[in-house]
Amino acid sequence: MARSGAQERSRGTGAEFRLRTVTGKSKRRLVHRFLLCCGLSFLLGACSTVTDLVTTNIPTRQTGRSSVVVRLHEQTAYLFRGKTEIAASRISSGREGYRTPKGSFRVIRKDEDHRSSLYGDYVDASGRVVKPNVDVRRQRKPRGGHFLGAPMPFFVEFSPGYGLHAGYLPG
Repeated sequence: MARSGAQERSRGTGAEFRLRTVTGKSKRRLVHRFLLCCGLSFLLGACSTVTDLVTTNIPTRQTGRSSVVVRLHEQTAYLFRGKTEIAASRISSGREGYRTPKGSFRVIRKDEDHRSSLYGDYVDASGRVVKPNVDVRRQRKPRGGHFLGAPMPFFVEFSPGYGLHAGYLPG
């Protein structure tokens, strides 16, 4: 991602990353974009309250590119339009061994109905869960079963294997 101006520079401890999207002309698209960014793959949650926050607090006259700033030390994500903060949400970032990367990133893919390719359940032919909460790299598929990835709604990928999505917020 191209760096430009003070908004691109990290502040404080450098324990944050910035995510920029290129378009977003209407309130609805801006709300959608933030909801897409509501959850570090690693799991942003509480989007039902964020929806209310965003729809009631979006300034109608703000211009500029949309961006999301995640401050890992605060466990908070901020939505900006230009240099103006529009909304904020608590987050849950990567756990031990799966740390959230730091830096500036550009959105490389969006998927409203994304499913994890690593985490989920093994189910039988009728869709019944045979083995819940599996990591396909660690648990073998049971005979006659198949993998069903965990839902990661409104997934926004910013680096291969890393992204934001809506979901459960632990704690």
